[in-house]
Amino acid sequence: MRISSAAPLALAAVTALAGSLLLTAPASAASHQGGLHLGTIQYDSPGKDNRSNASLNAEWVDIHNNGRTKVQLKGYKLKDNTGYTYTFGSRTVGAGKTVRVHTGKGTNTSAHVYWNRGSYVWNNTGDKARLIKPSGTLHDSCSWTKTGKGTKNCH
Repeated sequence: MRISSAAPLALAAVTALAGSLLLTAPASAASHQGGLHLGTIQYDSPGKDNRSNASLNAEWVDIHNNGRTKVQLKGYKLKDNTGYTYTFGSRTVGAGKTVRVHTGKGTNTSAHVYWNRGSYVWNNTGDKARLIKPSGTLHDSCSWTKTGKGTKNCH
């Protein structure tokens, strides 16, 4: 079998490209550590699941911004495996701040927003929370598979 003289050049180019990809992977992983992410999820509200507003609001998801600048959440979506979706209106999360999304009804504040649902969203036996960018791409996700203490620390 004859090998052309271009083969060593092609191999060198592929090796260089692979090396540069490996060098950039940790940087992109590190950039995800900063900024917006799912924090703690209380997927099983304490006590009996009686669908009272207090019980519904004890089911929540924290969205935390550990970046250095505020983040605008308008158009971001929070979804579960079933397809229940909460879409953020105009809301900013300051640097180092958290917004808690409660399942039940209430009055939105800078730190708490309400889905205004009359039934639970997050399954106690397993589910997956997804934070989706306004563009439709997945920004972060967090899942659980069995009932534990009713909370999941995602990051």
